[in-house]
Amino acid sequence: MSLKKGKVYLVGAGPGDPELLTLKALRAIEQADVILYDKLVGDRIISFLKEMGKNIIYVGKDSRESGGKKQKEINRLMKKFALQGKKVVRLKGGDPFVFGRGSIEARFLKDEGIEFEVIPGVSSVSGVPTHACVPLTHPDFSTALLVVSGREEVKKWSEVLLEGTIVILMGRDKIGDISEELIKLGRDPETPVAVIENGTLESERTIFSNLSDVSDLLKKNNVNGPAIIVVGDIVTMGEELRETKKG
Repeated sequence: MSLKKGKVYLVGAGPGDPELLTLKALRAIEQADVILYDKLVGDRIISFLKEMGKNIIYVGKDSRESGGKKQKEINRLMKKFALQGKKVVRLKGGDPFVFGRGSIEARFLKDEGIEFEVIPGVSSVSGVPTHACVPLTHPDFSTALLVVSGREEVKKWSEVLLEGTIVILMGRDKIGDISEELIKLGRDPETPVAVIENGTLESERTIFSNLSDVSDLLKKNNVNGPAIIVVGDIVTMGEELRETKKG
């Protein structure tokens, strides 16, 4: 008789301070049979896991190692333990979907038919500056935030508006004008868009569209709650991963 498949939790550990672990992340850790953790998970969190007596396995990548080769090993371990019926926590620094390989791992799990859940974490993007009392936005000084990888050429940063991922806060009522302006500036009208209403609440819903149609679709679906809008090709992957959650 085959074992029931386990479940993998892709968990954000936050920027390093154990007290910045979310309650949901802590609950998943407490229930985990095995934890696969990254290099960027803070030492204090690792000590905390050891004190709990957890079965922890280091899967961090050294700067000299091949990311692709290491990812294959991580994928193998997630699948191995899940097929043994275990609850697996894949613990990642910051947030799993911000400058990590969380989306790659989610795609692998989806393709393998393994149940998974993504638990957000406090991203170092905002958590570290805030902890250091360095604001990122202010009504009078800065109303935009560009987050980039230092491993890319600086000149590529200027291409974000037309090629990168754009996250728009408080843009629900102006999405028609925003879409029109982006298209005028050269963004493809078919660029995927996700609108997430009432995010993380029980009433959360996500509407997928594209730049040319999103304004009409929001009116049609009577979107009135607080909404986060994501523009970019990566939205397509999000839509595919959502199919697993619905199933």
